[in-house]
Amino acid sequence: MTAFLTIIIVLFIAVAIWQMVKIFDLAQAGSNESAVATDKDNKINGYLMMGFLAFIYIITIVSFWYLGDLPLMSNSASAHGPELDNLMIISMVIIFIVQTFTQFLLHYFAYKYKGEKGKKALFYADNNTLEAIWTFIPVVVLAGLIIYGLFTWNSIMNIDESEDPLVVELYAQQFNWKARYAGEDNVLGMANVRLIDIDKANILGLDESDPNAQDDIITTELHLPVDRPVLFKMRSQDVLHSAYMPHFRAQMNCVPGMVTQFGFTPTVTTAEMRQNPDIVDKVKHINALRAENKEAIEERGQELIYEFDYLLLCNKICGKSHYNMQMKIVVETQEEYDAWLKEQKTFENSLIKEDLKSY
Repeated sequence: MTAFLTIIIVLFIAVAIWQMVKIFDLAQAGSNESAVATDKDNKINGYLMMGFLAFIYIITIVSFWYLGDLPLMSNSASAHGPELDNLMIISMVIIFIVQTFTQFLLHYFAYKYKGEKGKKALFYADNNTLEAIWTFIPVVVLAGLIIYGLFTWNSIMNIDESEDPLVVELYAQQFNWKARYAGEDNVLGMANVRLIDIDKANILGLDESDPNAQDDIITTELHLPVDRPVLFKMRSQDVLHSAYMPHFRAQMNCVPGMVTQFGFTPTVTTAEMRQNPDIVDKVKHINALRAENKEAIEERGQELIYEFDYLLLCNKICGKSHYNMQMKIVVETQEEYDAWLKEQKTFENSLIKEDLKSY
């Protein structure tokens, strides 16, 4: 498939160069070649338009056949995921229908009404009915999609604080992520980048005098209990980042100097998602490719066998190592989450340990 697309692109480039050379030749003074298209030229171009229309439809069918299963649409792992997927599917269906219809009219009319000797075009100064139709229909369709999208967005963003969501901060910096859990009080302590003190292990700039900060827990891996609402507070230390968790259908910008937020409820554990047929097929395909490139992978010091994990990614181009800015997400049962959390050090304990080292 890649080789086929490469050949098509090369052909298009060749045609473009050929056309530019023709234009250059026609623009030269004293050119003997007539710039006026003949009936033969118009007929050829008319057939080419229909040929290109057939090409568009064929490449669309081929793409759907090989790439159209959209596996990501079948593995949402958050409570709001199916609703967002439904919005995406509706939008794509409408776009596909409109594109198919308009492309047919565009190319067919170019063929049907190609220039012929003795044929005169009918000129319309205006047509209020036609203008009303092609204005009213897009307005109604787009307004419907926008209103539906706003209702979907509001249902996602209106987090019910009465459900006692787990509060977690996602802290972005070039080029890694940190997670900060609110501790037993479920309240994040005050923080500011100006308070960062590497020597005292205060890597996120927590306010040491704030009682709510003492039981906060800083980790490099994000663990979430299944079926419990999570409220994320997001900060950036340096530039604009974007916290993107594709399987949870969640994304929010991390903006320097302010706190943004996003919330969702994980509904599928990591262990359960690894049993998803689409994920199983994907893992098999990736491991087959890794086996073919075993030497290169081992030279880079990477694991040869790939195992699926949820990931937190940066979806803003934030610098030269943007591609590698990710953090593992583990969704597990409440019991497994509680056991993991007990093993983590609180901010207060980290400070005490660093103070003892200084003596």
